Amino acid sequence: MSENNPDAKDDRNQSYWFHILSQSSPAARNLHAAKLVDKAWQQGDRVGIVCDTMQHAQELDDLLWNFSPDAFIPHSIVPDSSTTCTDPVGVLLCPPVAEDWDTVIILSETLPADADRFKRLALVAHNDETVLGQARSHFKQLRALGIEARVHDQRKRG
Repeated sequence: MSENNPDAKDDRNQSYWFHILSQSSPAARNLHAAKLVDKAWQQGDRVGIVCDTMQHAQELDDLLWNFSPDAFIPHSIVPDSSTTCTDPVGVLLCPPVAEDWDTVIILSETLPADADRFKRLALVAHNDETVLGQARSHFKQLRALGIEARVHDQRKRG
């Protein structure tokens, strides 16, 4: 990838995942997202979690503060694109900027327009028809951008 061409893609360093949970609760979705955040953060990534409402952001905030009995995940809520996040993890109520985040976790109804520019993108959907419909839409959008996302569908486990 050319350092001078921000539009050039280096697919060897990009990773796109869909995590489809067998559970049907939003709490299970949040917990799975927190596990992904913890893993990426422990590996040194800056992680953005995209959600739609302040209520959801606050639920994630509480979960991240209490995720581990031994430690917390340093994070902050980013209410809009004019707010700078200095923590390694941001709970975003605005579209993420690809250059700011190593890993982006999508819990929102909308996929970022420039989704093909992210190093690592993970979408987490719980087993709910509305959320699964959003995931299908996101999958189609990624495919239209030339991205073949890998799917982990926990519903298919025996």
